[in-house]
Parts: sequence; C-alpha cells; structure tokens
Amino acid sequence: MSPPAGHAFGPLDWFVLAAYTATLLGIGLHFARRQRTAEQYFVGGRQTGSFLAGLSLLSAFLSVITYVSSVGEYVQYGPVMAVGVAVVAIPFLQLAVGRILIPVIMRLPITSAYELLEGRLGLGVRQMGSVMFILTRLVWMALILYIGTTLLVNAAGCDPRRTTTVMIVTGLVTTVYTLSGGIRTVMITEVVQFFVLLFGALLTLVSISIRLGGVAAWWPTHWEGHWETQPLFSLNPHVRVSIVLAFLGQLIVTFCAAGSDQASVQRFLTTRDAAAARRAYLFKNVALALICLVLALVGAALLAFYRLHPEARPPGATFAHQGDAFFPHYISHYLPSGVAGLALAGIMAAAMSGLSSGMNAVTTVVGRDFLDVWSPVRSDRAKLRTARALTLAVGGLVIGGGLWMGGVRGDILEVTGKTVNLLVCPLFSLFFLALFVRFSTPFGAIFGALYGTTAAVEVAYWDRLTGLERLSFLWMGPVSLAVSLAAGTLFSLLPTRGRSRAKLAGWSAMAGALLVGLAGLSLRLFR
Repeated sequence: MSPPAGHAFGPLDWFVLAAYTATLLGIGLHFARRQRTAEQYFVGGRQTGSFLAGLSLLSAFLSVITYVSSVGEYVQYGPVMAVGVAVVAIPFLQLAVGRILIPVIMRLPITSAYELLEGRLGLGVRQMGSVMFILTRLVWMALILYIGTTLLVNAAGCDPRRTTTVMIVTGLVTTVYTLSGGIRTVMITEVVQFFVLLFGALLTLVSISIRLGGVAAWWPTHWEGHWETQPLFSLNPHVRVSIVLAFLGQLIVTFCAAGSDQASVQRFLTTRDAAAARRAYLFKNVALALICLVLALVGAALLAFYRLHPEARPPGATFAHQGDAFFPHYISHYLPSGVAGLALAGIMAAAMSGLSSGMNAVTTVVGRDFLDVWSPVRSDRAKLRTARALTLAVGGLVIGGGLWMGGVRGDILEVTGKTVNLLVCPLFSLFFLALFVRFSTPFGAIFGALYGTTAAVEVAYWDRLTGLERLSFLWMGPVSLAVSLAAGTLFSLLPTRGRSRAKLAGWSAMAGALLVGLAGLSLRLFR
C-alpha cells in the first residue's frame, strides 16, 4: 500500500488557532464589564445552570494530559485504563458524590472549600488544607502548560526552541481572560473548549475512516499483541494495572477530589441548590463517558492507521513504547489543512481549560483563606481588584513552573499520578475527619495528612528511594487514604485538644519521630 500523503502545518491552520485564541480573549473582555463584586467573580452569583456547571466541572479536570494520555494509554496498554475503568466507576461516583458530599457542601455558606474545616478543626487545619490544594494545583497547572505547549510546538512543526515563547504566550492569554471575567468567563470558555476538543477528536476519526475506507477498517475486534496482560486482581504491587485495583483507585481519587478540590467544590457552589449541583455532576459524568469513549476510539483508529502505514509512524515510536506520540503526530501530518488547525485547537483547549480553572480556584483560596482572614474589613471593590492581581501573580507562577517542568520524564498518565494526585487523598482526609469523625482533633488531622503524604511519596517514588522495581502508581491513592485516616483517627485519641503549647510541642515531636522511624523502617523492610 502506498504511503499516505502528509502536509506541513500551514497558514490556514495558524489562522484557525489565532481565531480561537481571539475568541477566548473576547469572551473574557465581554464578561469583565459585568463583574461588580467578589461574589460574582468567585461563584458567579450562585445562579449557574446545571448543564453549564457540569461541562465546566468536567473541563476543569479534563486537561490536555487526559486528552492525549487517554489516546496514548489505549495505543500502548489497551482499553482498561483508557476507557473501561472510568466509565464503570461513573454510577458509583454519581451515587457517592451526589448523596454524600454535595448535600454537605451545598448547605454551607462558603466560597472556599476549606472554610468548612475551620468550624470543626480550627484555622490552622483550614489553612493547611488550603496550602495543600494550592501546591497541588500549581504543580498540575505547570505540568499542563509544559505538556500542552510541547505538544503544540511539535505538532505544528515549529523549532523546539520556540517552546518557551509558546509557553509564555499560552500562559499569558489564559491569565488575561481568567482575570478579566472571573469564574463566569472560566466556565463559559471551558464549555467552548470541551466542544472544541471533542470536535478535534471526531475530526481525527473521520479522517482515518476516509483514509482506510470506512469504520470497519479500524473498529477494535481483538486484544492487541503488544498490550500487557491486565489481570482481574493482583496483590503484586509491581503489576502496573489490575482491573480491580484500577477501579478502586479511580473511585477513591475521583471521590476525594470531588470533596476536597476547590475547582470541584467551587462549581457546585455556583449552582442554586443541592439538586442543581447533583444534576451538574450527572451532566459531567455523561460527558466524561462520551469523551472517554471517543478518545479510546481515536486510539483504536490510530493503531489501525499506523499498522497499515508503519513508515508514517513518529520517529522512534512504537506501539509498545511512546504511545502518547501518535495522536499529535497524526494531527500535524495527516489531517487536511485547516482541519489540523481545528484539531490542534482541541489540544490547546484542553490545556487552557485546566489552566483557567486552576488559576481561578487558587485565587479564590488565597483570597478567602488567607487575605480575608488577615484583613477581614475590605470593600468589595478592593477584594475584586485583589482577586485580579492574584490571578496575574498565579499566572506568572504557572509560567515559571511550566519552564521548570522540562525536567519531568516518563509516561504522561503515570507522571500525572505521581505529581498531581500526590496530595489528593491526604487532603480529603482533613474533610473526612472534620465531617464524619466526631472526636477528631486538629492535631490528629494535621498528622494524619502528614503520614498519608509520606505514604503517597513512598509509593510514587519507591524505585528512586530504594533502587528497586517501581510500584504501580494505582496503589498511591488507596494506600495514602488508608494511612491518612488511620493515623488521623489514632492521633485524635491523644489528649491534645486545649493543651498548652509546650505539651503540643512534645506530642508533635513524638509523632514526628515516629513518622521518620516508620518511613525509614518501611524502606528497609521491603528492600
């Protein structure tokens, strides 16, 4: 069979990208004139419709990392993590989040998720939770910016030395429209971006179907020979994916994020009541199932295309290695001119949606949990000015972090799990102890989170800490949550509430020494 005809990323593609960028800036400037209060800036007046809130909630977490890595995961490892686990977990998540978390969140007059920690566990725990979230989101945004701009540069065929320039421009554009219009702008642009990235994936499917002579030419019918065996269940921590562990890991991390991540809680708070928030979460889950299915089909279509045309594969890439390279390579080389620009706009949309939601969420947390606490008497106009200044500062930090992320190596899905998800479960443990453990104490909550974070680090970086074979990244969530809750509950039994600073220092020294000892023992014991 003759090799497929390729093309270079041309002027029409650049025009499409420029038009898309201008549209986002226009939306931001339009809503900038409507912002009068900090309440509007942070939660949109709490009157957002469920459909808008639901798609925005999905886009807040469906970053370029998910967009590209889901396709790459299917190409390299198969459908279990790419689509199967996420879709199967949806009914359980809808029930748990909708009936357990959302009613608690929506009955509280809060703007920051971490305000609800203060009433039960004090200001220190509230601000600890805020700091954990800020660190998580800053790393998340830096990784998104780095991966997104690297993919853009490679797919557009630009000189790799242009990556820094593209990174700065992408970060600045996202910062400008985010600080201009607040959460309303972020949510509307996220919905636009969802349809752009979905359209980009569908265009790829149509293009491959035309090239191969129909859908039947690429429709998956068997387990690929290069895909690893993925057992139903395995207690071997070195097995990358087992179906049961993947399901539990997805369920735990997603549930914890829904109840403790400001980007999630903030979108619930933009709706009118708990019923509207539940509908928003349902819309999010339906849209998630759709996009997971479409991206898995893109992976199947790419496998068929590059199997028939091995000479067209990305240099150095094989199906068993570097699966993340195939989707951007097809967009840049084999989609028609103009269509490639639209598809690449999908990658850009996936990057910007994660950035804008993170910037707005971090700004909200810093403003509510720190500035309003330190200086509670401020006019609403002053709060709005401060929020915009904070968004600009956060944008600068993200751009700097994106430049630093060049040192990150490895499969996109695993890198994300080992960085972005590192603090998700320890952070949720603060909320669980505050809401469901009646005897919990600030001391127990703080040290529970510290123990859980230590466990997460050991699982994620086991190979680097010990020099042994790496552990599956899927163990990080269940292990860190179990350790956080167990340690938090046990330390809450200690007589620390209302004690003097000297006694608290003694208990803290004991708990800290025990943490160091247990961490060292676990590293030596399992060598």
